[in-house]
Amino acid sequence: MNTARLIFVCGVICLLSACVEEPPPRSVGDFLANRILLEATMVRCGENRNQSKYEAECVNAREAINRIAAEEKQARKVDLEAQFERKRRSLRRTQEAAAEARRRSAEARRRREEAEYLGVYEDMPPGTEIEGGTALEPEVGSNTPQATIEPGNADTPPATGDEPAGEVGQDLEAIREELRRRQAAEQPDSG
Repeated sequence: MNTARLIFVCGVICLLSACVEEPPPRSVGDFLANRILLEATMVRCGENRNQSKYEAECVNAREAINRIAAEEKQARKVDLEAQFERKRRSLRRTQEAAAEARRRSAEARRRREEAEYLGVYEDMPPGTEIEGGTALEPEVGSNTPQATIEPGNADTPPATGDEPAGEVGQDLEAIREELRRRQAAEQPDSG
């Protein structure tokens, strides 16, 4: 009886093992959801590459690795583009600020040169601000141009630093002579 029992038990075991199906291979989605399972499968597939090369689980694991790499590459590309855009906006703001500073500097220089020119050659509107003081009020009823006198020595204008003092005095005298000539030309002959 023991042999009959033994044969019966062996038959049942064989029958049960034949009924149990092998689980289906894990899909790419399973590997993407569980990175630890993906890593374990890749280790198993890497041990014997020739036998597992075309095994369904190994193929799915390799596909999951490729998708993960593509996602990481895309995320890195998006990050680099955002970083580039931030740097470009920062550089643009810096360039705009520099251009604005240059424009303001040129405008200030133009105004300063214009004020100096008007102060020497023409009447300046009353109360016009210039470097070093304000323009003088012109006399009422006077047709003669009025020169602006800045604080300091009234006979010589302040030196600009790049002209010798002697040349400045000669230029000033030439300007005064030109003003006298223009005044004489503008006055009607009284005779």
